[in-house]
This record gives sequence, C-alpha cells and structure tokens, in this order.
Amino acid sequence: MTTRGQILIADDDAAIRTVLNQALSRVGHEVRTTPNASTLWRWVAAGEGDLVITDVVMPDENAFDMLPRIKKARPDLPVVVMSAQNTFMTAIRASETGAYEYLPKPFDLTELIAIVNRALSEPRAKANEPRSEEQDGMPLIGRSAAMQDIYRMLARMMQTDLTVMINGESGTGKELVARALHEYGRRRSGPFIAINMAAIPRDLIESELFGHEKGAFTGAQHRSTGRFEQAEGGTLFLDEIGDMPMEAQTRLLRVLQQGEYTTVGGRTPIKTDVRIVAATNKDLRTLINQGLFREDLFYRINVVPLRLPPLRERSEDIIDLVRHFFKQGQAEGLQAKRISPQGLELMKRYPWPGNVRELENLVRRLAALYPQDEISAEIIQAELRAEAPSTTSPTESELPDDLSVGQAVEHYLQRYFASFGPELPPAGLYQRMLAEVEYPLVLAAMTATRGNQIKAADLLGVNRNTLRKKIRELGVSIYRSSRP
Repeated sequence: MTTRGQILIADDDAAIRTVLNQALSRVGHEVRTTPNASTLWRWVAAGEGDLVITDVVMPDENAFDMLPRIKKARPDLPVVVMSAQNTFMTAIRASETGAYEYLPKPFDLTELIAIVNRALSEPRAKANEPRSEEQDGMPLIGRSAAMQDIYRMLARMMQTDLTVMINGESGTGKELVARALHEYGRRRSGPFIAINMAAIPRDLIESELFGHEKGAFTGAQHRSTGRFEQAEGGTLFLDEIGDMPMEAQTRLLRVLQQGEYTTVGGRTPIKTDVRIVAATNKDLRTLINQGLFREDLFYRINVVPLRLPPLRERSEDIIDLVRHFFKQGQAEGLQAKRISPQGLELMKRYPWPGNVRELENLVRRLAALYPQDEISAEIIQAELRAEAPSTTSPTESELPDDLSVGQAVEHYLQRYFASFGPELPPAGLYQRMLAEVEYPLVLAAMTATRGNQIKAADLLGVNRNTLRKKIRELGVSIYRSSRP
C-alpha cells in the first residue's frame, strides 16, 4: 500500500515540477510546488510537508546552503536532493548536509517514487552535522550513469566504518575510491595506509601487516611496526587482496573476527581500531573454487561490494577525464592542449584495456610531445594504434571466433583440470560451475538493462523475487551503466 504524505517540491524548471506533481499525485500524495527556495523555506518553517524534493541550484539560494537550516529546524524531515551537476562532490555535499537521498538528473520516476515511499515509511534519525570546511579537490571524475551510482554508494558509506570490497580491472581507480572513502569519511583525521599484496614477497606479508619483534626471524634486528599499527584510528587499504597467501588470510580473518592481533614473534595481543577497505582485479569466487582464497574471509571483507566500471563502459566520461588530465599537465608546466571533436570520438570508441590509467598516460604524452594546441584525429588514431596491445593469448587465438558457451566452458574445464596435474579438483565442482556461470549472467543482465530489475528478470526469464534473491546471494553490485 502506498505511503501517503504531503510532498514539497522546489525546482525552477516548470516541466520537472509538472512531471513530479502528476507522478506523485497519481500514487496518492499531496503535492505543493514552488520555483524558488524562499517559498520552500517558508513552508518548512511553518511545519508543512512530510518530505522535501529540491533541486540544488535555485534562483534565490543554493539548496546546500538551506539544508542545514532545514535539518536544524526539522531534523526528522527527509530531504531528497536533485542536481544536474552530477559530480562526486555533489553526492558528498548532499550526504554531508543531511540529505536523505541524492538523485542525479535526469532521474527515473519509478526510482524517485520508491525513495519517497521509503522515506515516509521509515523513522528518521537526526542527520549528521555538516562539515564546515570547504572541499576544493575532485578525487573522482565522471558524470556517467555508472559513476553516479558509485558516487551515491560512496556518499552512504562515508559516515560508516563498514568494510568495503572494491572490485575492478587494473587502472579503474580502486585506490582513488579507497582514499575518497577515507578523506571524506569520519576517520579522515587518522592515517590512510595502503599495502599492495602483489608487490610484497609472500614470506614477508605477515610481517608487513602485523609487524615483528626483534629476533623473530633471520634479519629481524629490531622491532618493526606493521601496517595495522600504522593505520590505527584510520583506514587500511588492502590492494590486490586476491594475491594474499593462505597463511596471511588466516591471520587476517582472526583480526577481523576478534579485533586484535599479535606481531610475528610476539605473544601479547594488540587491540586494533582500523577500517578495512580491500580491492582486487580478480574474481575472488573463482579463487575460492580453486582453493586459493578463504570463503569465510571473503564474506568478512565483502560487507559492501563495490564494482568499478571499466572505462569502456563509461566512455561518455572521457571528455571530462581528458580535460582533467590536461589541466593537471598545465599545473606541472606542460602547455595547454585540447583534442579535436573527431579525435575525442575516436577515443570514445577505443576499448581502453588499461582503463583510466592508460588514458592518463596518453593525455600526458600528447601534452608533452606535440607542439600544436589542438591534437588532431590523425594523431589520436596513430597513438591508439600504437597503444593497442594484443588482447589474446596464444591458446586463445587458436579458438574460433564463433565459440559457443558450451565450447568455451569445455575449454575452461580442460585448463582447470590440467592446473591440478595428476590430482583432482576439490569436491563440489557441479555447484561451483553453476555459481560461476550464474554470477556473470546476472551481472550482464543487470548491466544491459541499466539496473532495471523488472527488465532484467524478463530478460533472464525468471521471477523478479528470484532475481532479487540471486542478486543478494551472489553479491552482484548493481549500477546503471550506459551501454558500451
């Protein structure tokens, strides 16, 4: 049954006011609309309205300046903020000033109505106090639908200590996201410590994480602090956690379960207070099936899964990213450059196997090597042709292009069994294989339908409740990406 309430809408766009009025009235809500912030404030101050929907940029006042007054006067009044300025900082400011939800324009009416109904049915706690200092930097770049969902999820995670598991291809910006979680979260006054599991010798990882006592092993001539101790009160970023050896995984699990650890060679337990953010470019479920990653550790660190989309799935962000990297180059003494519209189109069609890192390297090279102010499409084409790596391994190149799913699975199983030599894989292969196919299938359907569960359920031919259950069980991160 629809939750009924009085909705106050402030937006200087008459068309948006009309659409919202009609949509919300149709489901039983009483609606009042205004094109300015002053009228909205007068209604709120008079005690009117059960929920506010407001655009950020109003003719007479910015909604972010008004939100603290609203939250002070009526702390339990939910405020939904809309904005066409779809940046990471917009989502962060919405969260910091106490907005119930942030919606980038253009928005989905069905989603907005669901948010309104949920807000009216929930008891609201007092919003967090806004931060007074201004934020100048822009840690994440992009206005695509895929990045909007990332921003909104990050904004919700800022004021929590929940463990976040970031999954994404190399070069997508996993450490940038981890730093944003720290620098805009409530642990920002503490240290941010990053450790790359793939860059440390396996026999030194435990010492790096937990520290060691003098004489704990050959060469340990003095006591050394570990990353957990260095990150006390802050955030510990475990990059490429899929490369962590099993022994270290066992110790890490114990720390997460008990909140304490011992140094290598030590006996006294040390209490720890850190937020864990982990990242990987590997499929941890596959590693679990191969016996290379602990399943219980996976569920400990996968509290909030966050999938970063590859650049090819958000090609509309390339223009903003290029502008950003050219600006960075200017700050470092390089000449100002721009890329021709035709060149930008070529860049948007390129698959970017190295993702944002590859794009940054190309932009810096263009700024340094070419004297002309505008980089032509011919230059871009030549650079991209030289940049493009071979994307197939020798064994993959021997496979036909029209390989069926069954043939691909058969090829995979041949290599999988061969990896165990004369031994057999662990028991339970049937269920593991079904799970491995199910996850990418559900993810692909959600991506293709831009996060619309009704369309995805219809596409898959399953009940919507069944799809929701699968999303929850498989840990599929839903985001509304534009189709590549």
